[in-house]
Amino acid sequence: MLVIRKYGTTLRDSVFQLFMDTLKKWQLLQYCKINLSNYTITLPNGSMFLFKGLDDSEKIKSITDITDIFCEEATELSEDEYTQLDLRLRALVDGLQLIVAFNPVSKVNWVYKKWFKEPKSDENTLILHTNYKHNKFLPQSYIDALEDKAKTNYNYYKIYALGEFCTLDKLVFTNWKTEDFNYKDIKGELLVGLDFGFVNDVSALVASILDNTNKKIYIFREWGSTGKTNEELAAIITSLGFSKSVIVADAAEQKSIEEIKRYGVRKIKACTKGKDSIIHGIDKLQSYELIVHPDCSGIITEFENYSWKKDKNTGEYINEPVDAFNHYIDALRYSLQCVGLKMQTLSKDSLGL
Repeated sequence: MLVIRKYGTTLRDSVFQLFMDTLKKWQLLQYCKINLSNYTITLPNGSMFLFKGLDDSEKIKSITDITDIFCEEATELSEDEYTQLDLRLRALVDGLQLIVAFNPVSKVNWVYKKWFKEPKSDENTLILHTNYKHNKFLPQSYIDALEDKAKTNYNYYKIYALGEFCTLDKLVFTNWKTEDFNYKDIKGELLVGLDFGFVNDVSALVASILDNTNKKIYIFREWGSTGKTNEELAAIITSLGFSKSVIVADAAEQKSIEEIKRYGVRKIKACTKGKDSIIHGIDKLQSYELIVHPDCSGIITEFENYSWKKDKNTGEYINEPVDAFNHYIDALRYSLQCVGLKMQTLSKDSLGL
């Protein structure tokens, strides 16, 4: 089976890892041959899963003996890319089975128009509508968090829990609220992100605490200003108490990151960027309840204004944000890449005190 995503860089941490985790859960992984350089999994009976990005089209053309294709996150593809994939690979063998999987993120998408807007009788097409209740492997803690989204972010719940197409609201984030709290009372992982600006755009830093158990992020501190040099940024980070914390910053400013390191902020690192990384980051943030301290007026303003683009033809909002009111939000989005690294808790050392 050939397993496809639009971009090869997203394979390892998504569908490839999902296959690995599932095989491990079924106690089959120990009998499989895993190739981490070519992203292949060979089963004991000789069957093979090949994981490829559609952006590596030349390598895909050379693949032979394909009997099935699984396309993960099909909404990332254009309809032309899907058609070319379908025609190119069906020509290799008769009776090829092509499976597409996706979350119904928007009606302004070729997937909706092709198979759902005006359903057609097609003996060669089978549509399976699934939701979280069909997945017998979900832990109860995840189910509880997902069902809680019905109260805090109903659009997210409809799309990712019920598997229903949903018309997006204008605002990107509806899963947030302001609340006065003392960050010292929150147990969790410290997250710090930095978005660079200079003349017209602010440089923005956001610090929060991730409570993964309750699926909440507590945003307790922010800073933002224009016209700051890297030396000044390092001094401000130190004065805020984050000089010894892991800080994830905008990867577009590698030179600035290295300069800030030289000024004593040793643990600052570049975020990982790729195609659709903004959407993936938004999706991740939408899976949490965001609790914002009233003092963080900058990110509150952005949450109140950060919106989706509107399709000119249909008038519906599409799954692409307007590039405005997003500096603090970008910093918060970058900071989530701290998750999975060595956990940093709120201590004097992590706060640079």
